Formats: sequence, C-alpha cells, structure tokens
Amino acid sequence: MRSFLGYSRALIVTAVEAERASVLGGLGLGEQGADALESGAPVVVVACGVGPAAAAAVTAQHLTIAMQEGAPFDVAVSAGIAGGFAGRVEIGGLVVATESIAADLGAEGPDGFQSVDELGFGTSRCDADPGLLRTLRQALPEAIGGPVLTVSTVTGTAHSKELVQKRHPDAVAEAMEGFGVASAARLWPATAFGEIRTVSNAVGPRDRAAWRIPQALATLQDAFGALVVR
Repeated sequence: MRSFLGYSRALIVTAVEAERASVLGGLGLGEQGADALESGAPVVVVACGVGPAAAAAVTAQHLTIAMQEGAPFDVAVSAGIAGGFAGRVEIGGLVVATESIAADLGAEGPDGFQSVDELGFGTSRCDADPGLLRTLRQALPEAIGGPVLTVSTVTGTAHSKELVQKRHPDAVAEAMEGFGVASAARLWPATAFGEIRTVSNAVGPRDRAAWRIPQALATLQDAFGALVVR
C-alpha cells in the first residue's frame, strides 16, 4: 500500500474493533494498521470507543502526538456503520458525509429543541473538507452524499425519528462519532476531515431482526479497498 487517497499520512477512526477490522481489511493492512502512536505509519486505524466524547479525545490524542513526533496526519476520517434514513439510503448502502452534525447538542424547552447554534453557544456543524469530499465522491461514485448526524442516544422510536427528520430534513444517516472526530480535527487547520458510513439499519423503531451488520461491515471493507492508492 502506498497511501490513502494520495495523502501523506491518514488517521482513520472507528468506534469498535469490528469496524476497524473491516477498514484494515479493505486497506490490505492487517494488523499493520495498529494504533501505535509513534510508528509514523502512512495509515493508522484506531477504534476509539462509542460516542462523540471518546472520538474527540482519541482523535486529539493521536493528532497531538503525531505533531509532536514530526509526522502529522494530513487527513482524519470517521468511519463505521450507521443507521440510514429510509428513502435516502438503503440498508447496505454507502454514505459520504457533506457535513457532520451534533444533532442532540442543545437544549429542550417549551417550544421544542434548540441547537447550540440557535442558542448562540457555538456550532453543532462541521463541514467535510471540500477537497477530500470531492475525492471521496469520485472514488466512491455509488455513495450517497449528505449530512450525517452524530448523536449520543440513538434514535429508537417513530416519534423521535419524526422530530429529528423535521430538524434535519436533508440528513442521510445517523451515527455516534463523526462530530467528535471533526471537532478534534478542526483544531489542526492542515488536517482534512471526512466521514464515511455504511448502513446497517434504518433510523427509527429498533428492530434488531432487520439489522444487517455483517452486510454493512462488508460494504465498509469494500469501500476502503477503493480508497487505496498503490
């Protein structure tokens, strides 16, 4: 393997080991992609744990140590499986985020939910790097592009799905780490951020019998296989 999409050094962050194994398999790395901070490897794939806080902490740790070691990452990618919004992306489908949105970061009140943007306390949105996004769309033409929501509590009822779709009508998928990776990456202006997701289930009422996690992991592996520049 020569590089990930031509970048000199890439950090790819998944939530769990099963996702990490799929990414490593697609890249053809095996355990060569181990999360050794000091290795200077051209691609490092790490499982950070579930949720935006863990994702931000682990991403920031890796980016900081890489900078101190003189081998900074020029791209950080959040990757893994996700819930997809029916009618926008199907189970087993592939998504490339145009932006990552912290969908439950804000406050509830008598008039409903207000984001931190509306409250004037910051932003709940991180755009994908335009150059990286363009390259991903070219390499993965079958992928659906659109906002990917980051949540700390997975949407699990028809009512909550209706509310989140009303707030984010263009969203294509929901996951739990993208905004965390993005929040860390944007502290380093030279580090491009992106998010890649494959869909294992539909957002909404939890129906474990309808989940297709092995299929989504296989799609994830195939996607990363298409992102290797040899």
